[in-house]
Amino acid sequence: MKKIILSIMKDCRKLNKAILAVALIGISFFVSCGNPGPEEQVYAGEALGTSYHIKLFGPENLNIEKGLDSIFEVINNSMSTYQSDSDISRINSGDTSIRVDENFRKVFNFSKKIYRESSGYFDPTVGNLVNAYGFGPGSQSDGLTRIKIDSMLQYVGFDKVKLTAENKIVKQQPEIYLDFNAIAKGYTVDVIALFLDKKGVQDYLIEVGGELVAKGRNKAKDQPWIVAIDNPMQTEENRTYEAALALKDRAMATSGNYRKFRVDSLTGQRFVHTINPITGMSEKSNLLSASVLAENCAVADAYATAFMALGLEKSKEMLERLENVDVYFIYAEENDKENVFASEGFEKVLVKE
Repeated sequence: MKKIILSIMKDCRKLNKAILAVALIGISFFVSCGNPGPEEQVYAGEALGTSYHIKLFGPENLNIEKGLDSIFEVINNSMSTYQSDSDISRINSGDTSIRVDENFRKVFNFSKKIYRESSGYFDPTVGNLVNAYGFGPGSQSDGLTRIKIDSMLQYVGFDKVKLTAENKIVKQQPEIYLDFNAIAKGYTVDVIALFLDKKGVQDYLIEVGGELVAKGRNKAKDQPWIVAIDNPMQTEENRTYEAALALKDRAMATSGNYRKFRVDSLTGQRFVHTINPITGMSEKSNLLSASVLAENCAVADAYATAFMALGLEKSKEMLERLENVDVYFIYAEENDKENVFASEGFEKVLVKE
């Protein structure tokens, strides 16, 4: 969901940090300037249809590449809607014999929790609509009308899907299409974090497709891990950053609807990638991006998606009911002027210029 561009920022003074940036839609991955300290280990590659980057300080010769490959393979086999033989794809195709694995079960339960907390604005059964708008692996539908959208809404609603004690998925209607892409990358970050914990690594920064977890410190610079949030109004030619924050022992995810869109070939109408599960409409609200801090990356990822669908005011109302969740919302006022709302907890970790 987030295109990753490697770039080296030339000016270390902007945030009083020198930055080797992996610039993301919504988040940037940083290492500051300074004298070199303990040697860091860096791992990067392609997985889950996106890129991953890991920086860590730990024992030499960890040899974690095979372990990472195994994690990505297991999660793809379980939850990738882009893999035709994955468990979720077979379930979507009507196979009722599938017994899902522990990863699927955990993501399902996380999703059910956030579906209820968000009053249905986070909904993994929105997959048919995602495909119809052209943002998923399924067939895109040009010339979408209100009638077509309403006909698909009968298959939307996570309360129409159950996970049995035998780890089987039961759907009220076979046409219901599950899509965990709005939480799976965040969950994968959590799995990698647990993998590194078991390896005895105490200082690391993990990023998969813009979702990340930081633990410990950047020991080379003797400081917290520094990450940044993209300016949603920037262009590819002129990349700028809205804010930077010091992240320690916490997860962060960002969602935004300001770049990913398609144009209907029949009507010329622009559709952004945030779909309202209640109305079925692909909408652009005044909320340009939502960055979320949480105890784990799966819930941060899902909350960020829910907030984009809710919009600014409803998101602030929902935030009041949540514990251990902090946010940084970038939104447009009526005159299209950009503004920011940051929760108290998020303010505390922002890097001041």
